[in-house]
Amino acid sequence: MRPIERRIGLLFAGFLVLLLFAAGRAVWFGTLGSARLERAALTQQVSELPVPAQRGTIRDRHGIELAVSEPALAVAANPFLIGDPVRLADRLAGPLRTDARVLLRKLADRDAGFVYLARGVPAARVEPLRRLKLTGIELLPETRRVYPRGWLAAQLLGTVGTDNVGRAGLEYAQQRVLRGHDGTRRLVKDALGEPISLRDLSVARPGSDVTLTIDARIQDRVEAVLGEVGRVWRPKGATAIALDPRSGEVLALANWPRVDPATFGSAPEYARQNRAVGAVYEPGSTFKAITMAGALEEQVTRPQTTFDLAPQIEVADRTIKEAHERGWVRLSAAEILAQSSNVGAITIATRMGEQRFATWVERFGFGHSTGSGIPGEERGIVPSVDRYSGASIGNLPIGQGLSVTPMQMAVAYAAIANGGILRAPRLLRAVGERRRAPPRGRRVVSAATASDLRLMLEGVTGPGGTAPEAAIEGYALAGKTGTAQKPDPLYGGYSKTRYVASFVGFAPVRAPRLLVAVMVDEPQGAITGGQVAAPAFQRIMSFALPYLQVAPE
Repeated sequence: MRPIERRIGLLFAGFLVLLLFAAGRAVWFGTLGSARLERAALTQQVSELPVPAQRGTIRDRHGIELAVSEPALAVAANPFLIGDPVRLADRLAGPLRTDARVLLRKLADRDAGFVYLARGVPAARVEPLRRLKLTGIELLPETRRVYPRGWLAAQLLGTVGTDNVGRAGLEYAQQRVLRGHDGTRRLVKDALGEPISLRDLSVARPGSDVTLTIDARIQDRVEAVLGEVGRVWRPKGATAIALDPRSGEVLALANWPRVDPATFGSAPEYARQNRAVGAVYEPGSTFKAITMAGALEEQVTRPQTTFDLAPQIEVADRTIKEAHERGWVRLSAAEILAQSSNVGAITIATRMGEQRFATWVERFGFGHSTGSGIPGEERGIVPSVDRYSGASIGNLPIGQGLSVTPMQMAVAYAAIANGGILRAPRLLRAVGERRRAPPRGRRVVSAATASDLRLMLEGVTGPGGTAPEAAIEGYALAGKTGTAQKPDPLYGGYSKTRYVASFVGFAPVRAPRLLVAVMVDEPQGAITGGQVAAPAFQRIMSFALPYLQVAPE
C-alpha cells in the first residue's frame, strides 16, 4: 500500500472514532445524562429565593426606637458564570468587608448555581457593584437589624442573625412575635444569566412591633452611672435595675461592661451575659430584710423590740462576728437592720426557727424564676430545710449559703415597697396594638409588716446607718447594703479578696414610686455596699426621681 493511501486510511479511521465518540455522547446526553443536565440547567436558570419578612420594631415606653429593620442587600453569585473567580474575589473583598479567600471558595464552586457572598449589606456600600453590572453577581433586596441608640440596653435587647432569627435577649425571646412570616420569590434567568422573570410565590408578612416598659432616658443614665462605677472601682462587672414597685414595670436594666450590638457575638461571654437575671451571687446583708420580714409576720419581734447582743454568736460549730469589732450592746430590731448586725439578725432568725425561716425564703420567690421572660434567667440556689446543717440558721439569715439573682432581690424588695404584694417584673408594655396587662400579684406579707419594714429600712440611710452615702436631700429613702464574700473555688470556704457589693432601695418611703438595685462584682479599692453600690444608687435616684416628677417631701 502506498504511503498516501495509508495516510488517508488513518485519517478516515480517526474521523470514524471521533464520529462514534460524538454519537455515544449524544446518546448519553439524551438518555442517561438528561436528568442531570436538566437539573443543572434549572439550578442555573431558576432559583427560589426566600424573601425575609420585615422584622418588628422594638421601642421604649415613649416610642423611642431601640431596634429597627432597614432595607439592605444580599450579594449573591452564580459560580457557573464567573470567568475569573480569583480576580472577582479580590474585587469584592473591599466592598463586602470579607476575606478574599472566603469569597474565592464560594465563587470556585462550579456545582453551585446560587451562593450568598454577603447578607444584610447597607445599600450605599454595594452601590458601586450595581453600576459595574458584574456578570454572575446579583444584588437581592432584604433587611438588616439596626440599633439606633447604639450600645443602649444591648444585653437586654440581644441580637439577630443574618437569617433574621433572634439569637439572644428579647430578640430571641420575642422571636415569634417580631419575625413575621417569610415569603418566597422565583427568579428565572436566560442562558446568559440575565433575569427574565421575577415572581412572588408567597408574600412576606411583617412582624409585630414590641413596646417595652424601659425608659430610654433612665436606661441611659443608669448605664452612665455603671460606667463611672467601672472607672472608679475597676470591678469584674456591675448590674443595675430600676423598676416601678407598684406595677413591676422595669424602667431600666443595665450591665457593665457594655457591648456593641453590631458586634455582639464577638464580645466576651461575661460581657454578653445579662447578669441581672443570669448571674447568681450570695446577697449578704441585703437578705436581712427578708429575715426581718418573716420575723415580723410571725410576731417573733416588733420594730421596737430590744435585744442584748454579744460581740459574737455561736451557731453549731461556727462563731459568727459582726463586720466591725464591738462589745455588748442593746439594739432594737429596727437598729439591728439599720446597723446590719449579723449577731442580731441570727438571734432573731434562731427564735423564728429553721422551718418558719425557710417558709419565708420560699414565699418571697427565692429559688424560683421571677417570670421576667428574659432568656437565661437563673433560679438561684436555695437549700431546702431538710438539707440544712446545724450552722445553716447562722449563715442563711445573713445572706450566706444561698445564691440569688439581682432581679430576685429587686422583686423581693419591690414587694416590701408595694405594701406586701409581690409581682413578676414586667418588660413588655404592648405587642402590636395590644397593651399587656400588669401581672397579677400575690400577697407575701401584710400591709402592716410592709409598712414597718419600709420605716426600718429608712434608718439605713440615716445617721448610724450603713449607707448615709445613699441619702438625697428632700427625699426619704429606704434600702439596705450588702457586702458578701465570694466562695473560693480553689481552696473552699470564702475568699478574703473577692467581694460583691450591693444596695437595694426605694423612694419615697411612704409611697414608693421607684426602686433601684445595684450589684458590683469584685470591686477593687473598696468592697462594701455602702462605699461602692450606695453612691451609684444615689446618683441614679437623683436623676430618676425628678425626671419621674416625684416631688421632694
